[in-house]
Amino acid sequence: MRNHYHLALETPRANLVEGMHWLQSTFATRFNRYRSQNGHLFQGRYQALLVEDHRALARLVHYINLNPVRAGVVEAAEVASFRWGSLRHFAGGDNPSWLTGEVLLSVLNLGDTTSGWKTYAAFLTALAGERNAQEEMEFDSLCRGWAIGTAGWRKALAREHSKMALQSGFEHQELREIKETRWRDELQRMLGERGESTEAAHLHAKPAPWKIEMAAELRLRVDAPYRWIAEVLSIARPASLRMQIHRRALHVSA
Repeated sequence: MRNHYHLALETPRANLVEGMHWLQSTFATRFNRYRSQNGHLFQGRYQALLVEDHRALARLVHYINLNPVRAGVVEAAEVASFRWGSLRHFAGGDNPSWLTGEVLLSVLNLGDTTSGWKTYAAFLTALAGERNAQEEMEFDSLCRGWAIGTAGWRKALAREHSKMALQSGFEHQELREIKETRWRDELQRMLGERGESTEAAHLHAKPAPWKIEMAAELRLRVDAPYRWIAEVLSIARPASLRMQIHRRALHVSA
């Protein structure tokens, strides 16, 4: 690609941050030295997405291999010969030992043979012309967010991360998604405890006492933002929510 690249990596040890720092800085330094240039080489810092299982990984690999086709860098029929892609090494049988395709081939029920890779290349060429199939694989949104997998897995993973110290390597939007999953889980738990629902909250635009109580509790339990609380509980005036919660706290303590 012109100003970025994609990698599908397995990291047996939790050293992705150190590894990507070395890769990006080393490549940029050598590239700039060779071209007698200065400044940033890539369009931005790297984005790391977690992948659920082999099927999700295969979908990601399809996206990576078709990225130069979708960007208009090469024709679909030339996907297996793209100069900067790994597929040409698999097809030519000269891939290094650390570059493996067993997971991808197993998902597609193909053998690690010249014939198997030709079949995969033909599959990609056909996929390049099937917009509906790409939409089903969520190509347009695949590299946004912070994880690739089923909704249930993403929720479970978000809960796990929300209880841990947030690791570096996540962008602001990714952290927001992780935190918001925790806020919503707590909201549903509290609604269940009260025998209420979000539908009931939407029926009452005015800040009913039970909604103010719940808003205060959400702030206390998970530190959810006032604006987010006002939105999910249909409180029409989020600007006044902070004051109402403050007044309630003074009343309770008095």
